[in-house]
Amino acid sequence: MNSDNDLQIAGDLLEVPHLLQAPREHPATVAEFAGLARSVAADRSQWAHLVQYDATSRWYHRLRTGPGYEVWLLSWVPGQGSGLHDHGRSSGVLTVLEGTLTERTERGTRALGAGSQRVFAPGYVHEVVNDALEPAVSLHVYYPGLTEMPMHSACTARESHGEVDVVTA
Repeated sequence: MNSDNDLQIAGDLLEVPHLLQAPREHPATVAEFAGLARSVAADRSQWAHLVQYDATSRWYHRLRTGPGYEVWLLSWVPGQGSGLHDHGRSSGVLTVLEGTLTERTERGTRALGAGSQRVFAPGYVHEVVNDALEPAVSLHVYYPGLTEMPMHSACTARESHGEVDVVTA
């Protein structure tokens, strides 16, 4: 039987705080890590004043850490690249904040403009390069935190596999 009395029996859920889940302080799922990257990207006050450009090597700065994850800010002047690598046992989210980066994998090459986001699993082999004429800035979330970045030759890259999802803002 449905009636106005049902609400009286159940009570107002908003009046029962112990039934509501508190928001997590730190992300725990792939979707939450991608969301963390998007929220940091959207708030330029968290990162824009920290960016530096180095003509001799890629510049990087650890922006944040949490239980089991790290957030890194990187800048890329034209021509700079990562080399072909994977991230060991870490999964990750790469978000382009400014400019355009090129990602190369065994599956092909794709341009990633500002707002583009890549999610990758452990062992995913890729190379990221700034092939553009303007500097670029990117945000990287690794979980667990990055402890190794093995470099690969083109031959070893063909032997590695990793699933990748694309989310475009």
